[in-house]
Amino acid sequence: MFMNEAHEDAIGATRHWLERAVIGLNLCPFAKAVYAKQQVRFVLSMATTPEALLEELGNELVLLRDTPAEEIDTTLLIHPQVLGEFLDYNDFLDDADALIEALELDGEIQVASFHPQYQFAGTDPDDIENCSNRSPYPMLHLLREDSVARAVEAFPDPDAIVERNLETLRRLGRDGWEKLLL
Repeated sequence: MFMNEAHEDAIGATRHWLERAVIGLNLCPFAKAVYAKQQVRFVLSMATTPEALLEELGNELVLLRDTPAEEIDTTLLIHPQVLGEFLDYNDFLDDADALIEALELDGEIQVASFHPQYQFAGTDPDDIENCSNRSPYPMLHLLREDSVARAVEAFPDPDAIVERNLETLRRLGRDGWEKLLL
């Protein structure tokens, strides 16, 4: 597969997941507006090592910091060639947080985690609840904390989002989830 084909496949699969699952099921009630305004940056990493990914993450954090939110409100850094194992990915999140702190971006930008094998503590790998954070490829979601705060403030009961998502996923079931992403 040529590099641009791989790029289109990963970006396309991520867009499909975002449109069908995240926005379509309203798993994140804040995603639709920034997506409709084309303020979501999709970046496909070619990194093959955690160190190379950390360098790319640093570049994306600085770019997000230096770009007005009206142009880029959030970034999805998709990295299919590294951290394919969830536990390795989960460990890498500590490095991502340390980088945010080193760049003095704590309180300004945060990283949300999505992975094809995502598993919440205390759940079994096949529990449908894990699908709320399962993406087609390992991904780091860079979010502006100001945007998150404004969205949460505008939402009547942000604490209810998690429970509503769990109910939606349980109602949908494994078969429904798989059909949704076809």
